[in-house]
Amino acid sequence: MIFQEKHLVKAIAAIAAAGGSSPEEAGLVAGNLVMANLTGHDSHGIGMMPRYVEALLEGGLQPNAQLEVKLDGGSLLALDGRAGYGQSIGLQATRLAIERARKHGVAIVALGNSHHLGRIGHWAEMAVAEGLVSMHFVNVQSFARVAPFAGADRRFGTNPVCIGVPLPGEPPFLLDMATSAVAQGKLRVAHNKGAKIPQGWLIDSDGNPTQDPRWGVLQPLGAMLTTGEHKGYGLAVACELLGGALTGGGVTDHDNKTRRRVLNGMFSIVLDPARFGTQQAFAKDAKSFLAWLRASRPAPGHDRVRIAGEPERETRAQRLKEGIPVDEETWKEILAAAAKLKLAPERIEALARV
Repeated sequence: MIFQEKHLVKAIAAIAAAGGSSPEEAGLVAGNLVMANLTGHDSHGIGMMPRYVEALLEGGLQPNAQLEVKLDGGSLLALDGRAGYGQSIGLQATRLAIERARKHGVAIVALGNSHHLGRIGHWAEMAVAEGLVSMHFVNVQSFARVAPFAGADRRFGTNPVCIGVPLPGEPPFLLDMATSAVAQGKLRVAHNKGAKIPQGWLIDSDGNPTQDPRWGVLQPLGAMLTTGEHKGYGLAVACELLGGALTGGGVTDHDNKTRRRVLNGMFSIVLDPARFGTQQAFAKDAKSFLAWLRASRPAPGHDRVRIAGEPERETRAQRLKEGIPVDEETWKEILAAAAKLKLAPERIEALARV
């Protein structure tokens, strides 16, 4: 199934509005989710909407919430997202971080208790567009999904790390990665497509490696593995301590088997690189290093060396031209979510296919 961006945004916005969001917030939610699909991160795209609807209905997601400033120390901010849509809370927090980094040279922001912040790269893109460097450490309070290194059961979430660096004369370096071997949503997408997954992503409920994504989607759940074994595990724990404990938003310290909310804490550092006075050296060295990097001979099965951010930009250009693919099972789940909010599925179909 292929959809065009603007029509898909209208359809998803209608569902968010039916859940109580203002037109502005509904547009933010829909635009953010569809942008994730455009960049190829379908795991963070419109397939999240059914989960959001379930969280709305159980009271774990609060529409139209406004960011609460708990501490304003100039370049140091402590914020509470009040369980609001992360697409709105993340925007509010990032705007504050950019403003303070411009004023003070750096902003250190501890954001707790936001509902799902979506693709963290979205917030880094905002910072680099203003010429700022940004780093983000995020914890995910939801169902425990990921096993610790040397462990055989679930103990924490996919806990992403994101780093954005503006580059002179070309698009930015934008690393946006889960500390798990794969984003959980990719297991859902694979399961909906009936596809196998690579070895090293998942273990079953007995701790054995598996290529069947059902162990990451259906009960009884297995556990996802961390990327890079003990190295990804170390980063995941850092995200829990910084994004969860330090922000005051809370950590994953029990197995939530029922609640559908997805709460994030995000510890962010946003800084103005111009304050270092190294612009000329940075421009020279960045250009030299990237040229050296890209001159590497392509390995078998690859066309060339890329840096983080390039695959997403290529996918975005392709999908803007050719449309956004959505598997039939994900679309059925979205229509069912609309029905739960008393919104006729036919209405969503009509909006999406105009």
